[in-house]
Amino acid sequence: MKISEIRIKLLLSTRDKLRGFASITIDECLVVRDIKIIEGGRGLFVAMPSRKLCDRCPACAAKNHIRARHCNDCGARLSDDRGDMDERGRPRLYADICHPISQDARDQVQRAVLQAYADELVKSKQEGYVAKSFDDLDYDSYEDHEAADR
Repeated sequence: MKISEIRIKLLLSTRDKLRGFASITIDECLVVRDIKIIEGGRGLFVAMPSRKLCDRCPACAAKNHIRARHCNDCGARLSDDRGDMDERGRPRLYADICHPISQDARDQVQRAVLQAYADELVKSKQEGYVAKSFDDLDYDSYEDHEAADR
């Protein structure tokens, strides 16, 4: 696997653990967007794109997120023990949309993305820095939302 391009969107808010987003191109033919760069307890790590898991209300069959206590459509009380459990015994709330299938591939993606993040962070501190354009994505609206929360 050859990672042919990496684009980084830095997030300036340090309130959250999310430090940025990455978009990688693999072998000049496949793009993976919305890779998250997160500050964890042991340093930075990469989280692959994911989606919230849902199940259906037993009363009306409407879709609801696993954490929902009541149905979004009919208001029926939902069971607290819905969904599959992870290795720590907690409900799985997200599922990866795309992910490496081997530890070597995961390490390669993580190393490349974190290096590109570090490089972009250094560039961002230089005078005249202009962030790369992500016109095709809505990362700016994410930052606007973060700024409103402050």
